[in-house]
Amino acid sequence: MPIPAPTGPLVTRDSLTAELHALGVVPGEILLVHSSLSSLGWVCGGPVTVVRGLLDALGPDGTLVVPTQSGDLSDPALWSNPPVPAQWWDRIRATMPVYDPRTTPALGVGVVPETVRTWPGAVRSAHPQTSFAALGARAAELTEGHTPDCRLGEHSPLARLEKAGARVLLLGTGYDTCTSFHLAEYRIPAPLVEVGRPGPDGTWEVMTEVSIDSDRFDELGHDFERDRDVVRGRVGAADARLFTVAEAVAYAERWLPLHRSREDEI
Repeated sequence: MPIPAPTGPLVTRDSLTAELHALGVVPGEILLVHSSLSSLGWVCGGPVTVVRGLLDALGPDGTLVVPTQSGDLSDPALWSNPPVPAQWWDRIRATMPVYDPRTTPALGVGVVPETVRTWPGAVRSAHPQTSFAALGARAAELTEGHTPDCRLGEHSPLARLEKAGARVLLLGTGYDTCTSFHLAEYRIPAPLVEVGRPGPDGTWEVMTEVSIDSDRFDELGHDFERDRDVVRGRVGAADARLFTVAEAVAYAERWLPLHRSREDEI
């Protein structure tokens, strides 16, 4: 059976940069990007072109930040997609590789973040499950100090991005991917959970953490976009949205207790 012809539009490094600037991306700014490569169209050069286009749009003084989560470094008893047999759990815990920011791959966030993670000069934060990688002028500053007991809270890059005036770019993704909303979960009543993973010495460790949950983030995003200044446009074939981390967090702090209270779980 013949392979079907690709569908457009054709996206190149130059066209991507131009459309990002038309959307409102400014050279020198800090941009937290959540992306879907397949949503863009036919990208000449794939994820490498997307990273180059983003870096071109930001210029030498800008900083590109992406989530590089590694949720597979977690308790196999909680895995559901797919689950693994219970008789395997102890063996998996005992042999799971230790997090290494240089080699542990990103999982579940798309191919663009993995490309950023492996880019020359990239730096990555230290949290073994919810790290961020960055390229550019302020990359080291924004990724340092990510403590092992704070997935997406005050001691994560999200809080540094908020303070630095960073903006979020949703590039072909929905608000369910918006990690900034999670920072709000640390500032409102939320249940605590025990989070298991391999520790730095290879032994299994359990940390007590704030429970994070993206349930209803799409609804939260819909209301946020209705009430706040969200720039909308197209980049390639992808819907794109641009807004500040600070506004997203502040709005979520007010919205979540009203629409998704979790106080009964505490």
